[in-house]
Amino acid sequence: MTEYLWSPWRIEYIKGPHDDSVCIFCEKPAAGDDETSRILARNDGAFVMLNTYPYNPGHLMVAPFRHTGDYESLSPEELLDANRLIQASLRVLRQGEGPHGLNLGMNLARTAGAGIRDHLHWHIVPQWNGDTNYMSIVGETRVLPELLAETYARLKPLF
Repeated sequence: MTEYLWSPWRIEYIKGPHDDSVCIFCEKPAAGDDETSRILARNDGAFVMLNTYPYNPGHLMVAPFRHTGDYESLSPEELLDANRLIQASLRVLRQGEGPHGLNLGMNLARTAGAGIRDHLHWHIVPQWNGDTNYMSIVGETRVLPELLAETYARLKPLF
């Protein structure tokens, strides 16, 4: 008997526009609705948001407000603002999610894995002992035990 794992939330991404001229890191903060956009925190130069298609619960992204794909073009102030939010995100994830470890990284250019190559962003992914299973390795599928709205509601007050 064949078993199925349903992930209906993925259809939004699959059928959605994949237009490189649309930048979520510009559109979401400009929309002015942080809860709908899943923006958890902002400062003068950067913001933190939940990844809509996370690798694990609590997968965050930190991005500068300015649209640039060139890391070297960031001003010292933009770097400081982004790093302040990265540091706050690490603290919040440890407190709100209790991971055993965290991955922090940035993909620069499409070849390096950047899904949105023209707007820099850091990924912060909580990890737990034993959280990698056959679904991620063989099935190229993520099994997430929690809805994004629940993760947002738990992490938002911690910022």
